[in-house]
Amino acid sequence: MIKHYNIIVKGKVQGVWYRKSTLEKAQELGIKGIVKNLPNGDVYIEAEGDEGQLSQLLAWCADGPEFAKVTNVNKEEAPVLSFKEFQIQY
Repeated sequence: MIKHYNIIVKGKVQGVWYRKSTLEKAQELGIKGIVKNLPNGDVYIEAEGDEGQLSQLLAWCADGPEFAKVTNVNKEEAPVLSFKEFQIQY
């Protein structure tokens, strides 16, 4: 069953290729959705996939790319929007 998570990643997550790395990881896992930077320095992700795919993405988000320093990952379930692909929003 497809689920939709809204995820907020806090820490040093901007300027470290977090969005690009999230895009690559999501595509590898077959997840659809979006990733974007927030004005407050956080990264916001909307991800749709099955429980296993989303669990793997959340585990990856806690570490992120090499130069990220993640302090917190918060997720909340939301209604499925049926994204067609995963993309970076600017």
